[in-house]
Amino acid sequence: MAAVLEPTASLAPAQGGGFLLEEVGRRRITTPESFSEEQRLYFKTALQFCREQVLPKAAAIEAKDNALLKSLVRQAGELGLLGLDLPEAYGGLQAEKTTSMLVADANGLNGSWSVTFSAHTGIGTLPIAWFGTAEQKQKWLPALASGEKVAAYALTEQGSGSDALGAKTKAVKSADGKWWVLNGSKLYITNAAFADVFIVFAKVDGEKFTGFVVERGAPGFSVGPEEHKMGIRGSSTCPLFFEDARIPVGNVLGEIGKGHKIAFNILNLGRLKLGAAVLGGMKHQLENAVRFAAERKQFNTPVGKFPLLREKFARMAGAIYAVESMCYRTSGLIDAALANHDRSAADYDAMTIAAIEEFAVEASILKVAGSEALGLVVDDAVQIHGGAGFIEDYPVERAYRDARINRIFEGTNEINRMLVTGMLLKRAAKGALPLFAHAEAVERALAAKAGPAPVGRDALATAAQTAESLKWLAVVALRAAVEAFGTDQEKHQEVLGTVSDIVIDAYAVDSMVTRTRQAAGAGGQDPVRVAMTTAYAVEAHARGTDRARRALCACAEGAALELQLVRIAPLIQFRPYAPATLRETVVAAIETAGGYPAAVT
Repeated sequence: MAAVLEPTASLAPAQGGGFLLEEVGRRRITTPESFSEEQRLYFKTALQFCREQVLPKAAAIEAKDNALLKSLVRQAGELGLLGLDLPEAYGGLQAEKTTSMLVADANGLNGSWSVTFSAHTGIGTLPIAWFGTAEQKQKWLPALASGEKVAAYALTEQGSGSDALGAKTKAVKSADGKWWVLNGSKLYITNAAFADVFIVFAKVDGEKFTGFVVERGAPGFSVGPEEHKMGIRGSSTCPLFFEDARIPVGNVLGEIGKGHKIAFNILNLGRLKLGAAVLGGMKHQLENAVRFAAERKQFNTPVGKFPLLREKFARMAGAIYAVESMCYRTSGLIDAALANHDRSAADYDAMTIAAIEEFAVEASILKVAGSEALGLVVDDAVQIHGGAGFIEDYPVERAYRDARINRIFEGTNEINRMLVTGMLLKRAAKGALPLFAHAEAVERALAAKAGPAPVGRDALATAAQTAESLKWLAVVALRAAVEAFGTDQEKHQEVLGTVSDIVIDAYAVDSMVTRTRQAAGAGGQDPVRVAMTTAYAVEAHARGTDRARRALCACAEGAALELQLVRIAPLIQFRPYAPATLRETVVAAIETAGGYPAAVT
């Protein structure tokens, strides 16, 4: 038995987290197949720059050649790759977020360079663009857009990372009123050794969390030695020290005591951009693994012909397709929210902040899904290389080490998992998202032993139904958590984190199904995309089933638990599939393409 729920969310405008309430494909999404020619040109320009100027210098970058990194930033600026998010009045291009994400994607082939580039263009520069005064913007943005100056972002301290407001660095005004005097330190600051401009957070009078712009050379401000890291060794990471450091009184960024607005909104953007930045690395390592597996032989057979390795290739491609589909769907939602606003208007930056904040749930999803997919891809790539994967001569050794940091910065994945469910519940409580009404409708359908109705009758019908089942499982588990724990729900991280994983997979499968259907031409749906989507959906459904049961077991016991487990039965039914057929469909396309078979061209 199947149920069709009444729509609980309108099509216009889109809501952050609204995909949980909408049938798969109910609205068109932005996909790589829909990119404009201008967007493709920016992507090709950035990709060519990264392949020709960055990758050949990977060894020098790894050896901490900071002068080289700074020169690469300048070259990127000359190509117009640094100012995509900045106003035209200050040397930028004010491009769509999708274009900016594409450039981050293309610059992701080398981990150290990707981090350097992203720290400069995103968290280092945009606080000034979004929260600076006209004088501050004129003073710093043109030089940051051109690459003449490099930016860094300084938030983390010994006792404050994810807990940003726990910062101890203190700022007091000098007796003559001309300076802010800062005392304290910062840790793990990217680009620190060669940055010219630092976004620094301190507490005015030890209480009011505030942002400041600090220039290299400020009296009392010093940069410590390079950290020696497990990965992204080529990027500069240093501590900062403030010992009665004097900062001009006009260098306050935004309002005193409102530094959290800067920090949290910039982190939303950082999470969004990370979802794109990991894509370049995933695609590059798939290419390298395919090439190696075709050349390396065991038992007189290329290792790429062995089924267990071919499973890895198919899984790698599916993970890329999932993250890519979610990434550009999300940037498209933000672009759509901004489409009717004048980019030259004085309030455009404020509108941009609001649009990104609206889709903060999706940004956290991208951060978790992207960083963990990259980890899966590089791990499989090392395994495909065998012993060679442990040798520095092969790029995958470095990529494996570089990938690990992505699960830590921009808010740990644990924090972001809590944010996904936490923001959904807060939006629902405020009436911004009709989540509870939808949950009641789902519960009524399940009480009648009805699951989601089929969405379409094509080759993706089962995957589409899986997307709906995952959404239903997520809202059932969320409602169970609210009923069981009430206002104490945040203390039960093991439940909310588990539900977040279901939400993430739901967004992935929904995005993949919608993208593949939209991409269908006169000849019908691409069998390779169908195979990647179907295989991913099967695995996601298995994960979601286990996670939903685990969450419900944490929320109830005895007869109440048994009733809940019986009710979700329509959502956890196994549907047979042909794993070898799906695998070979995908891997044959990978071999033909020499890498990712759905690449942007």
